[in-house]
Amino acid sequence: MDTELAIFTELIQIASNSPPGNDTTTSSPSTLPPRRSRTLPPTSALAAQVGGHSGVQTTEDGSLLLKPALPREVAFYQLVRDGTNPDIDGSLVTGTSGLSVLLPWIPKFIGLLSLEGRLEEPDVAVEGLAPKIVPANGTYAPTQTLVLENLTYGFVKPCILDVKLGTILYDEDASPEKKERMIRTAERTTSLTTGIRLTGFQVYANDHPDPIVTPKAYGKSIKPEHLPEGIARFFPVHPSSTSTSSASESATAPTTIQPGMPRAILLVLLAHLVSGLERLRAALAEAEVRIVGGSVLILYEGDWARAEEAARTLQDPTSVCDSVGIGPGEDSSLVEDEDDEEVEVEIDESGQVIFDTATDIDSDEEKPPPRLATLSLIDFAHTRLAPGQGPDTGVLLGIDTLVRLVRERHDAIKALTGDGNL
Repeated sequence: MDTELAIFTELIQIASNSPPGNDTTTSSPSTLPPRRSRTLPPTSALAAQVGGHSGVQTTEDGSLLLKPALPREVAFYQLVRDGTNPDIDGSLVTGTSGLSVLLPWIPKFIGLLSLEGRLEEPDVAVEGLAPKIVPANGTYAPTQTLVLENLTYGFVKPCILDVKLGTILYDEDASPEKKERMIRTAERTTSLTTGIRLTGFQVYANDHPDPIVTPKAYGKSIKPEHLPEGIARFFPVHPSSTSTSSASESATAPTTIQPGMPRAILLVLLAHLVSGLERLRAALAEAEVRIVGGSVLILYEGDWARAEEAARTLQDPTSVCDSVGIGPGEDSSLVEDEDDEEVEVEIDESGQVIFDTATDIDSDEEKPPPRLATLSLIDFAHTRLAPGQGPDTGVLLGIDTLVRLVRERHDAIKALTGDGNL
C-alpha cells in the first residue's frame, strides 16, 4: 500500500505542474495531464493504531486517514452518506434500512483514492511526459482507498480503546473452516456472552510523552468477569486526585509511569460517555444491518490541561463549542451535505494517464480546540444490509455491556473521596 500511495502522490504532483488552462484529459503523448491546484499532503503510517489491520496511513498534518478498503466497506460509507449505492450487495439500494441514523457515529467520509495498475519503470519513461500506467497481468484491478477524517486529530495525548462488537465474528460467505474458527474464538473470549472484546488500547501519563499500550492479546485472554478491570485500566484515576484508592487502582500500570486522569475530569468524561453510548444504542436499534467485525472506538484526551479546558467548556451552558463530539448535533462537520468527489487515476486507450479532479483539501486549517472525548463506529469491511430482519442483536448486547461497564466505572470513581471540582 505504501508503494501505491507514493505512486498516487507522484502522479498528482506531475499533474500540478501542467500548464494553466489545460482542463481536458490527455489525448496526445506530448500533452501533460490536467492541472491540479493542490496535492494530497504526504502520508505516513498511522502511529496511534490499537486495533484493525495494518496499512492505514495518515496525512502529514494528521487530519486525514487513508485506509485500504474492500468494496463492501466503500459501498457502506457511500450508502450511509448518500442514501444510495449501486454496488452494495450487487443491487441498487436506498436508505430504507435506517442507515442514515448512523451518519453522526461514523468517521466523516471525504472520498476515495483509486489507482489502477502500476507506473512503468523509471528507465522506460520519457522525460517531460506523463508516466504510463502498466496494467498488472494485462488486466485492471482497481485499488480503492478510503479517505476519512482522523478521529485522533486535535488530541495531544489520545487515549484510545477499540472494542470489537457482536457475538458473531464471521461473515456469512466465510469458509466453513473460518466459521468454525471464529465460533471457537467467540466462545473462548468475552464476545459470545457479552457482545464485546477489548481489542486493544493505549493510555498516557500526563508527565510522559509515550503511551502505555495494552495489546490485543490482553483482550483475548480475559474472561467476562475481568472486563471491569480492563475498563479500569483504560480509565485510570490518578492517585494524586484521591485520598483513597484500591489496590487494583495502583496495579493498573508499571510503577515507573503512572497514567491516570484527575477524578473530577474522569467523572465528567464517563457521564457523557454513558449518555453517548445510550444514544448510539438507540441509533443502532433502528439500523437493519449486520455489523460483523465492527468496533466502537472510544478516545479521550490524556493531557490534563487540555482535558480540563474541554471539560469546563462542556459544563458551560453558554458555550456552543464541541468538546465531546459524542453523537448527533454536537459536531456539524459530521453531517455536512457535501458533494465529495472520487479521486481517480486511470489510463486511456493509448495507455496515457487520465486524472479526474478531486475536492481540494486545505491542510492549512487551524487545529481544532481541545476535545474531551469522541465515540465512533468503525470498520465495516464485513457489514451487510438486513432489510426486514431488525437490528443486530449481538451488537446491541455489546453496547448494553459497555453502558453497564462505563456506568460502573463512573460510580466506582465517584465513591473515591477526593477533589470533585474542576
